[in-house]
Parts: sequence; structure tokens; C-alpha cells
Amino acid sequence: MMKIALLRTSTLDQTPALQLRDIKSIANGEELTEFSEQVSAWKNDTKRAVFDECVSLIRKGKVSDIYVWDLDRIHRNRKKLKEFFILCKITNTKVHSYNQAWLESINSIQPPFDEIVKDLMINLIGWLGEDESQKKSARVLMSVRKKDGMKTLSYKGNVWGRKPLPPQTVTRVMGLHKSGRTIREIAAEVIIYDRNNNGRNISKSAVHKIIAQNVAEKHS
Repeated sequence: MMKIALLRTSTLDQTPALQLRDIKSIANGEELTEFSEQVSAWKNDTKRAVFDECVSLIRKGKVSDIYVWDLDRIHRNRKKLKEFFILCKITNTKVHSYNQAWLESINSIQPPFDEIVKDLMINLIGWLGEDESQKKSARVLMSVRKKDGMKTLSYKGNVWGRKPLPPQTVTRVMGLHKSGRTIREIAAEVIIYDRNNNGRNISKSAVHKIIAQNVAEKHS
């Protein structure tokens, strides 16, 4: 059975050697197989080939212990961290963390009480994840305000949402509309540019929105 040291750094100025030094201080001289990666553990779309390899070994029952410098080296997302602990519980893989010394107390509890405490710990991690998500949503809602019932502004006064199209684009669209062009034809002819000066055709929905808004303003 393998004993793994999972080392994760997220920036170039961090070094896995310091994490490994601290991990070895709690490994009691055990021979560790090192897995090192430099990647974020927060974003959902982040590819973590090294971590996925560790998970695969755990699923196959080949890992007895996994050592990390901190639990956030596994996942910063509490929901994913909970899922990881459930996997380790099923496969009888012990999790050790240099910064969470209380894990050693749980690992030393004798059956059947260890299962009770592990379940409690896993549920607590899950609750922390849900609480963290709810607080984050509340902070986002509190950081925005409405102006004149129309624009959504951040606490700094910046407008949220997509930036309006430049006046020349609106003029171009309306000019083609007045000449009898269809929305599809206008979308195929009008080009808009992003901040990097990359051009693309305007969407049909954007053309429809420009026409609708200008017609409404004209009638009002």
C-alpha cells in the first residue's frame, strides 16, 4: 500500500520543498511517494492531472495514507473536500495534514467510534461549504445597488452587466434597418470589436434589441 505526499502550489514563488519538509515531520519516517502539482484548487474547470492520478490510486485501494501540508491543498471548495473525505472513508485511506493536527486524533480513534467521528467531520465540512456559499452569495447581493430602477451598480459605482455597444454600431444597425435589411442580413454585415480589437459579427439578438429599443424610444 502506498503512502502519498500530495504537494500543491498555486504560484511560481511557492516551493513544494517547504511543504514536503513539514509533511515529513508528521510522517514518522514513513516512506512517501511524492505527487507535486502547481495549479489552483478552487476553479471548477481547472485540470489537475496529478491530483486525478492520486484519486485514481485511492479508488483502486492502493493508498493507505495521504499526507498534505493543509487541507486546502486538496480542495479549497468545501463541497469537493467533503466528497474527497467520503472517498477516503470508503477506501480506508487515512488523511493527514500538517496544519490540521486534529486529524491525527481522529485517525487514532478505535472502531466503531472512529466511524461516528468521521461521519461527523464529513458532515461538518459539508455544512461549512454550504455556509460559505450562502455567505458569498449574500456578499455579492449586498455589494450591488440599483440606480433609477435601471442600471445595476457595484459598491464602487461601476455598471454591472455587458457594456453597451458603441454609438456608431447602433447607428449602423439602424441605418441598415431603415434601408429594409432583415435582422439576419444586418447581423451578417455588421462587425463589432472587443478590447483586443478582435472582430466578430454582431448577434441577431443584439440587432433585435437595438431595433426594439430605438423604436420604443422613438414612440416615447
